Amino acid sequence: MKLTKIAKYIIVFILILLSATNLHNPTFTRATEVPKVEITDLETSPIEPATLMSQLPSWARLVDIRTVNRNIRLDIRYATRNNFLKRKLYPIAKCALRASVAQRLSKVQTDLEKIGLGLKVYDCYRPFSVTKQMWEVLPDPNYVANPARGSRHNRGAAVDLTLVDRAGKELEMPTPFDDFTVKAHRNYSGGSARSRKNRQVLEDAMQKHGFIGITTEWWHFDAEDWQKFAILDISLGAIP
Repeated sequence: MKLTKIAKYIIVFILILLSATNLHNPTFTRATEVPKVEITDLETSPIEPATLMSQLPSWARLVDIRTVNRNIRLDIRYATRNNFLKRKLYPIAKCALRASVAQRLSKVQTDLEKIGLGLKVYDCYRPFSVTKQMWEVLPDPNYVANPARGSRHNRGAAVDLTLVDRAGKELEMPTPFDDFTVKAHRNYSGGSARSRKNRQVLEDAMQKHGFIGITTEWWHFDAEDWQKFAILDISLGAIP
């Protein structure tokens, strides 16, 4: 009987010690921990991409920008080897955006045409699998989206682009597309006065119709309501 009581006292003492340890060493969730992102993988879904898209509200479907405004010029770099990865990532050169985003971009084009300018697009919707490839080469969140969070491009709600004149010639900008230096930042004060003016013309035109630029890339703009769109991983070749 005495041994049983002693054993009970020992167990109680151990539990008290453990409680005290937890009080002095509590467990917190780090603020820097990245939340998990639910990925909608349309490529491996048993539902055909065209069928799945047709089930979405019309404003949320991915559409080819050329079906909305054929005057917007394309130079889809990731459908070529002319990009920082030096390899072709897209099967076809297509700019796909959520329908509501495409409509706003069309309005930007219409406004610019009134002053003899237009848009040339480098990238629009980007499959999630491509973002993972980019991160493997350049794991810098200042220039490539961390796959743990996903990209606004993966949502069909971001666009990379520049200005062109009536003949389609690109206007001077502080840097070429995908220049990963401070010269590409929006607050860069170097370069020519003309390049800075052109950068501002583009930014003003995009902001007027609900696009927000990021600080490190003068060419990148997010739709202001990008949060309402899910991350997708459907090949550009499968988009109707």
